[in-house]
Amino acid sequence: MLRIQHVFYLTSKPKVPEDAVKTWLIFKENVVKENKINLRRAGVFSQQLKLPLQELLQEWSAKHNIEIVALVDTENNGDTLDLVISFGGDGTVLAALNRFPHCPVLAVNFGNVGFLTAGDREELTEMLQRVQQGKYIISERSVLECSHPDGTDYAVNEIVVRGATRLIAVELTINEQHIRRVRGDGIIVGTATGSTAYLLAAGSPIVMPELSCMIIAGLNEYDFRSRHLVVSGDSQVKLKVAEQTHEKEIYLSADGKEKVPLKIGDEVLIRESARKAKLIFLEKNYFFHNLSSRLSWFRSGE
Repeated sequence: MLRIQHVFYLTSKPKVPEDAVKTWLIFKENVVKENKINLRRAGVFSQQLKLPLQELLQEWSAKHNIEIVALVDTENNGDTLDLVISFGGDGTVLAALNRFPHCPVLAVNFGNVGFLTAGDREELTEMLQRVQQGKYIISERSVLECSHPDGTDYAVNEIVVRGATRLIAVELTINEQHIRRVRGDGIIVGTATGSTAYLLAAGSPIVMPELSCMIIAGLNEYDFRSRHLVVSGDSQVKLKVAEQTHEKEIYLSADGKEKVPLKIGDEVLIRESARKAKLIFLEKNYFFHNLSSRLSWFRSGE
């Protein structure tokens, strides 16, 4: 999404010509139109959508001549959709982003936290109106591409390598430079978006989600010298299950999806994908609003 804050017009005259002003206004109008969704077909992604909300969606779609498609039990890949509306918690949002990688997602919170959601279910009517009016922003997030012995996975939040019950040892290499051996329950490689997920519980810093970076954190490391790392988004991270590992059940998980078994000597390569996750929000400061509300940082009377 193109965001323009300032344009400078260079001229030898002290006053900007009227033609230049007209050109800028036309350009601005066209850019704004191009960045908005031409909403004709929307998919609904949910496993817990109740009748009152279904009726509200049907009434809204009929009023604005928008086709609504249920996505849970279909094989629709999103190629013909203009928008996906997700009803659930962050896990449902991640599933929608993974299944429909090229489609913007408007997430309505039905869960307990909802860092990735644009609002709660009580705000659905207002959210739909704002989207129809074009009063929203599209936040583009980094996606991790993870190559492992069984194939390739993608993650919006994090890639986790860990053992079932015992400590594991993982050799960490960044940009072909060996960094250190991580010895603990496992290791997380996450995005800025993932800094409010598993990484938050692991003690990592909270990072503004549009930043292109990777956060690397050991899980319950048996080493007081260990520290979390934040590296640039163009870095390549390699994880290798070291011979010092005695755990028999080792696995990889991308965004909490199904476990991919690993064995000693296996290597995992993680980099930033060309794919982007697109989330719709209704205000520019949505991230700090979600932080304060979801983490109860600001309470009445404090």
